[in-house]
Amino acid sequence: MELDKIENILEKYFQGETTIAEENQLKEYFSSPNVAQHLEQYKPMFGYFSQVKQQKTTQEIPLQTKKRNVAWLSIAASAVVLLGIGTFYFASQKTTAPVVAQSELGTYDNPEEALAATQKALALLSNNVNVGIGSVQYIQEYEQSKNKIFKQ
Repeated sequence: MELDKIENILEKYFQGETTIAEENQLKEYFSSPNVAQHLEQYKPMFGYFSQVKQQKTTQEIPLQTKKRNVAWLSIAASAVVLLGIGTFYFASQKTTAPVVAQSELGTYDNPEEALAATQKALALLSNNVNVGIGSVQYIQEYEQSKNKIFKQ
């Protein structure tokens, strides 16, 4: 009867469903000299738990952590930020566009010249738009093929 009870408690123990009282029963049973032969394999485990419970450590635990020098870290970060701002400022001054004369802005005095230049610009734009439309047609064909294969 007691052996069946111990086996049931042991099974519950390995499933993590035991109470403290049941675990104490297991510890008492496995610390006694009359342990069943087929349960001898668990005796060292429960003996270890009771032995470790009685041990006390004398090792000191350091409570102070290493203190970082925050002042130097903030000074270094400030220097990096100022260096970045200075570099950006000087680089942007060197790349400013020079002043362009009014004659180079694309204005025309002769209406025929203006018409020719406008037609040339619109033809260039039309060619680029036509290339883009061709790409869109390929995408539409792909979508149609995909829809045939993966019927939604």
